[in-house]
Amino acid sequence: MKTVVVITRDVVLTSIVERLVKDLYKVLFFPTVQSSLDYIYNSVPDVLVAYMDADPRAVTLVNELKSDPIFGHLPFLAIFPDDVTLPVWESLLADDYLRKHRVVEEILSRVDLCIQRAERMVEVNPLTRLPGNITISKQIQKRLDSGELFALAYADLDYFKPFNDRYGFSRGDEVLKMTGRLVLNTVKEKQPHGSFVGHIGGDDFIFMMDYDLIESTALLVGENFDRIIPTFYDSEDRALGHIASEDREGNKRTFPFIGISTGVAHNKYRSFSHYGEMAEAASEMKKYAKTVKGSYCKMDKRYCPEPTQKA
Repeated sequence: MKTVVVITRDVVLTSIVERLVKDLYKVLFFPTVQSSLDYIYNSVPDVLVAYMDADPRAVTLVNELKSDPIFGHLPFLAIFPDDVTLPVWESLLADDYLRKHRVVEEILSRVDLCIQRAERMVEVNPLTRLPGNITISKQIQKRLDSGELFALAYADLDYFKPFNDRYGFSRGDEVLKMTGRLVLNTVKEKQPHGSFVGHIGGDDFIFMMDYDLIESTALLVGENFDRIIPTFYDSEDRALGHIASEDREGNKRTFPFIGISTGVAHNKYRSFSHYGEMAEAASEMKKYAKTVKGSYCKMDKRYCPEPTQKA
């Protein structure tokens, strides 16, 4: 059950909100913003509702809370007395507001809307515009908590650093943008609904799909990637089939074209309780994939029951 923190000294307003909201949400009441902070810092509710009437420090405290990177996502619904002039919204970091006389009709729908809006908001990688780490973690955990059968693919680029060293970060960024578009388009073409693509950062990407679709999709991503990636190399390097650059120890050597290695974990035969466990399993498979020359996908086949022997 999601939690709503309500800040008000108004006894009538307390009674109304509790009556209308308590069946769907856990509701906690505090008389001031200051008195609610310990709970908010330790438990992080899903919505903050405050009656902005008598607490002179309420605006300052709420703005400080919303300005904190950890709590900036916390939806804040402000309730104002009917006779109070609404503030200039730059001075109060509210996500929505209500007049007191509208509370009975609208409080539940506004709380619902605040939660839905917050869940739709995602942080994105500025380069690829794909969802980033926070959203990725939430998506994995949400599927695990719901008991959904799914697979998680963790992909990264082989020999990307030598490419960056040879051609510069600008062209490297173009490769990353191409990779993001390629993964997204391939995944959505194979599974338009219920799939997810994210960009962890750097040259690391993830995607989630139905168990029976992900391996073929990962292989197709690799095939298409290998077809496209030579176009990012200069013609003389394309003719050679490799580039000359320095390794991590500073030694001159040649490197093949960039490839994409993908490891896949799933919960068909193995249960996970935390998103980090599943991500680690996918990362292990990715390490195996990177031992194979060229773009490759390795799916976790551990824990798979042995086929039944016929008599």
